[in-house]
Amino acid sequence: MSISISSAESNPQVAKMFGAAQSSKAQFLDKARQAREERRELKERERATIQIQALVRRFLCRCRLQREIRREVEDFFEISESASSKRSALSIFKIARKLLFVFRIKEDKERFEKLCRCILSSMDVENEPKVWYVSLALSKELTLLWIKQIKDILWFSCEFLKQLKPDILQDSKLVTLHLTMLITFTDTSTWKILRGKGETLRPAMNHICANIMGHLNQKGFYSVLQILLTNGLARSRPSLSKGTLTAIFSLALRPVIAAQFSDNLLRSFLIHIMSVPAIVTHLATLTPERLAVMETHDLFRKFILFLSRDAQCRDVCVCLEGSHTLCLLGNLVYLGSLNDQVLEEETAHFVSVLIHMLSYCQKYVSQKKSNLTHWHPVLGWFSQTVDYGLNESMPLLTKQLQHLWGVHLIRILFSDVLSKKLVESQEPTHPSGPTASPQSSLPMKNLFKRAFQKSASVRNILKPVGGKRVDSVEVQKVCSICVLYQTTLTTLTQIRLQILTGLTYLDDLLPKLWAFICELGPQGGLKLFLECLNNDTEESKRLLAMLMLFCDCSRHLITILDDIEVYEEQISFKVEELVTISSFLNSFVFKMIWDGIVENAKGETLELFHSVHGWLMVLYERDCRRRFAPEDHWLRKDLKPSVLFQELDKDKKRAQLLLQYIPHVIPHKNRVLLFRNMVTKEKEKLGLVETSSASPHVTHITIRRSRMLEDGYEQLRQLSQNAMKGVIRVKFVNDLGVDEAGIDQDGVFKEFLEEIIKKVFDPALNLFKTTSGDERLYPSPTSYIHENYLQLFEFVGKMLGKAVYEGIVVDVPFASFFLSQLLGHHHSVFYSSVDELPSLDSEFYKNLTSIKRYDGDISDLGLTLSYDEDVMGQLVCHELIPGGKTIPVTNENKISYIHLMAHFRMHTQIKSQTAALISGFRSIIKLEWIRMFSAPELQRLISGDNAEIDLEDLKKHTVYYGGFHGSHRVIIWLWDILAHDFSPEERAMFLKFVTSCSRPPLLGFAYLKPPFSIRCVEVSDDQTALEK
Repeated sequence: MSISISSAESNPQVAKMFGAAQSSKAQFLDKARQAREERRELKERERATIQIQALVRRFLCRCRLQREIRREVEDFFEISESASSKRSALSIFKIARKLLFVFRIKEDKERFEKLCRCILSSMDVENEPKVWYVSLALSKELTLLWIKQIKDILWFSCEFLKQLKPDILQDSKLVTLHLTMLITFTDTSTWKILRGKGETLRPAMNHICANIMGHLNQKGFYSVLQILLTNGLARSRPSLSKGTLTAIFSLALRPVIAAQFSDNLLRSFLIHIMSVPAIVTHLATLTPERLAVMETHDLFRKFILFLSRDAQCRDVCVCLEGSHTLCLLGNLVYLGSLNDQVLEEETAHFVSVLIHMLSYCQKYVSQKKSNLTHWHPVLGWFSQTVDYGLNESMPLLTKQLQHLWGVHLIRILFSDVLSKKLVESQEPTHPSGPTASPQSSLPMKNLFKRAFQKSASVRNILKPVGGKRVDSVEVQKVCSICVLYQTTLTTLTQIRLQILTGLTYLDDLLPKLWAFICELGPQGGLKLFLECLNNDTEESKRLLAMLMLFCDCSRHLITILDDIEVYEEQISFKVEELVTISSFLNSFVFKMIWDGIVENAKGETLELFHSVHGWLMVLYERDCRRRFAPEDHWLRKDLKPSVLFQELDKDKKRAQLLLQYIPHVIPHKNRVLLFRNMVTKEKEKLGLVETSSASPHVTHITIRRSRMLEDGYEQLRQLSQNAMKGVIRVKFVNDLGVDEAGIDQDGVFKEFLEEIIKKVFDPALNLFKTTSGDERLYPSPTSYIHENYLQLFEFVGKMLGKAVYEGIVVDVPFASFFLSQLLGHHHSVFYSSVDELPSLDSEFYKNLTSIKRYDGDISDLGLTLSYDEDVMGQLVCHELIPGGKTIPVTNENKISYIHLMAHFRMHTQIKSQTAALISGFRSIIKLEWIRMFSAPELQRLISGDNAEIDLEDLKKHTVYYGGFHGSHRVIIWLWDILAHDFSPEERAMFLKFVTSCSRPPLLGFAYLKPPFSIRCVEVSDDQTALEK
């Protein structure tokens, strides 16, 4: 073998022969394979061609058949319309069967409509059983086929209803057609075949209707009705007619009634029908007969009892999500307001259901905007998907929800509280409380006498008495209702003010709720609620919710009442009760802070704290403006200032919180001391205090007496913040340019400061104006006539801040409303411009509030939402809102007009001036330093006490130089003259001469810096001769 191979390899011809043979074999195999592939492809093409031809022939045949059937159907309806005699039910059945065989929704829309009309027409014929379409149900051969056919026809009607728009005229006619089909064949009441002898067939026919209805329910019948109702009702004006709405709601009720109100059908009805926005309102307006049917079947009670089971209520809420849950809630509330008896009997279940639904929505209510939130007009920022298609119906939904805090429902729900009569006394005791503050525009003289004359008998003052068990049924019921309204407030964030206004509408609800609170527990009042804070039980939470609701509502009420309503008419609360309530709140807030509860508080506990604290501060600020509480009422006797200061030095959290939230519990003198300590600490930190190793930087300025304001403004306004806080030495130059003699121990700077402040606050300069009556200062609205007036106001703010920083009292009486702005109170949500208006113009306030009490049609007065002002001889119209001069004041918007007017006069007119002054003032005085003072206390900090000069205190803190001492005869003469020969006014003038300030320091002469000193100065003979 090896030889032959080698010989073949060595012979090229042999190799070529073998290679050619192998090549031709490979080619032959390739050709054979290609031939097989071609034959297979040919067979495939032939098979595919035959299949395509079959499909095409089948398609063409089907199309031809469909055209023939459709032509036959059209011919049938044309003949039916032209013929005088009616078609038989069998012929209709057959033609319907053919149409359904080829039915396409888009293509056969008109044919289907004709079929429906034909069927309905057959049902209207009198005394012709063979014509009645429903008669086929009695045929043994056709019964099942007929039932299947009518099920298909009715479901196709449902499919059409989902696509139709009721607001389009043509579509509304088709809606009526398809609804008529559904109404006719889901109930036997209109079937003529059952009249007379046919009555015996009714049970069997009812069974067929139930079968048809069950089929539709399985296919999604309620979803169809929901879509139709939403399309027609979820808008500002409903597009469904009375007949259409009646038909839809009747159809919705039939399955529920037929199933004897089974849980499954009730669930579907609640999810799909009762969640349609404001459907109960539309029913009450368009077809009240349907509401009567619901009342006949006691559906409201069945709804409440079904939803009172937690699992079922949760299931419904989860299916609906937030927006539609709220719609269901609104419908249930309105339905409840129409069913007093059921509501009274099922109050506990009703309240429980609403709490559960609101709590579900509340889980998704967010405090701020984010990528995960959507805006809802009632709930605010909401972290679930919001159906914006419902926005048009939100006003109607809100009106439904308003019934929950309307008088009618409040009387029913709070019946246990409102039914109690407050104890009355025939001989009321007139309070011997404090008189009005000087700033009050309404004197306290005969105040209570006028108030008590309104009634022959006046109830006793409500105070904590205790005695009612907190685990009693009555208390638990009231607590649940309070939880309901508190949950409503925290969930429906965008209509919170509406809710609070509704809850405070009844004058006797809040005092009776307070009386109820006073009766709780063994001793009543504070101790019970403090114990609740430490108990994490459901009962404790409900009791605290009651307190929280009382505080929120009462705060809202007092905020919107003016002084006449609070002090004279004493709406809701007697003034003495406000004293009792404020004492309770003061103690409660103090305990929450001092016992460390607030430090770690979050969630409901923190909300409770802010609620109680808000009500407390509203009362405190009202008392600061016009006193109703006795002296030292707000102080805590058990709080030692020394202990507080020690804790503040150690940065203890509770001490800081106390100073932040309720500084008024600390005596005013101690707060001033604290303020001075804060200033001293900052001075030390900035190196502004002289020490043994360093002296503070001193800024020297030269001032011409004839141009004191101009020179002071030019030299001081450019100083840095720290330089303004530092030592400033003033050198006065007289008109001849000669330096004035004097020993400057800060007295010259004090004189400069007081004089420059006197000049800038002079109303003649028109930077500031005085209020009518008590002539207190506030920025002038026309101060813009000055060049660089905003820079001037900032400079004034710095000078005023410097005076307070250095403890220099200046005689500048500010208007109360301006002091409130200086403290930042106007940024509070509880701030009311109307309350502060008397401090600006008491006469204007009286005229404005008279509009509030005007009994007639306010539009007769011809007012608009604008303010006309005489500005330097020209009448200028200021619009309170855009386009306000064209908007008349009516009974509906008069309260808004009053608040807008007050806000304009005290804020808008002087906004830029006030902002500039506050900016300058706070560059020296930090806001947190003065937040511990009320407006009157800030005035005392600026201007000192009005008390007479304490000569003994001045004598005690006087420093003597040059040989003088306290027993020197000249010094004895001085004190004797001051004490016996000088009047108080002359003593004030003496004090101004020697210290540049006419008022004593707020904390006494120990805090006069530099101290009052008397120096013995030797005078030469030449000087004496010259003086002579």
